[in-house]
Amino acid sequence: MQPANPHRRAASAAAVFTALFLVLLALVAAHWGPLETVDRDIVVTLHHSAVRHHGLTRANRVLTDWFWDPWTMRALLAVAVGWLLWRREWRLALWVAVTAALGTALQQGVKAALDRERPRWSNPVDSAHYAAFPSGHALTATVAFGLLLWLLTLHGAPAKWPRLMAVVGAVSVLGVGFTRLYLGVHWPSDVVAGWLLGAALVYGAIASYGYVQSRTSQREASPDGRVRP
Repeated sequence: MQPANPHRRAASAAAVFTALFLVLLALVAAHWGPLETVDRDIVVTLHHSAVRHHGLTRANRVLTDWFWDPWTMRALLAVAVGWLLWRREWRLALWVAVTAALGTALQQGVKAALDRERPRWSNPVDSAHYAAFPSGHALTATVAFGLLLWLLTLHGAPAKWPRLMAVVGAVSVLGVGFTRLYLGVHWPSDVVAGWLLGAALVYGAIASYGYVQSRTSQREASPDGRVRP
């Protein structure tokens, strides 16, 4: 038996992450008691800490508002798209740009459809706009670092660079999730949903790009220009 093509494995991963996201979405929409209890217990504990430790709270605000802000993540992807255009890799540039735009559209669509309220506090340490589910910060960071890691791997970068990107990405994705919880502007399930949907988008981009590239290669290799089944 031949091993599955990389884009097929990516498609399977995208399907798994999408299914997990949909399950979580259904639980949130149904106001499932155990999930809401866990959500509240975690954010209440973290909020008590944020109220007491002003320095740590300020540090979390700087990280979430500047380093891991969605616009910062989009700027990183814009640089990557510009580099791809400079290299005349039109299709890949389009894939990255469309994936980033789709992530923004999906998160805003789900937010509007579900309209989940954010945690409310009598003594808030931060504020945020729009509905809570899913976390835009968590989703955008996942998409940005996932795509950047894919691009490094796709272009055969020396092993140290993908490893470094993986470490920076993991710290950033987990870190931004923590900041949103610590500052009391999201429920844990919002953050997990952002991670899941972001991962589904990245793997979906990898799968679809690999499929199109494979079909193009087959067409070019065929004498009559047709793709063989």
